[in-house]
Amino acid sequence: MANTTFSGPVRSENGFESVSKNSTTGAITVGTSYSDIITGSVQALTGAGAVNLTDLITEITAENTGDALTLANGSAGQVKIISYVAESAAGDTAVLTPTTLAGGTTITFDSVGDAVILVYNTTAGWTIVGSNSVTVA
Repeated sequence: MANTTFSGPVRSENGFESVSKNSTTGAITVGTSYSDIITGSVQALTGAGAVNLTDLITEITAENTGDALTLANGSAGQVKIISYVAESAAGDTAVLTPTTLAGGTTITFDSVGDAVILVYNTTAGWTIVGSNSVTVA
């Protein structure tokens, strides 16, 4: 099967792509692909700012010590991966404050390679299901 668009549930033996269609131009943009591996679009965030809910992955580059990051509440079952990929100078850090975080209020990234995988739960908020070297407070 080639490129086909369905509006209901679909089963595939070769994976899926989540796409959006521009209503004016008709251009198709791939958001997330599902096959043997899960890949998703990436937000590159430099310095303080909002971690978006539209990309699966956010890659953070810190510019200062304590760059303030925010994360709004998501949708039930939503997955968000946040990775600290670079810093402008040694000692830079980023502090994420989700609107609702199960088991804490902030997640601090202070070394390149720090990462967290979150799943949103409508009762508990963002829940950490995996992490590497982040500090939760």
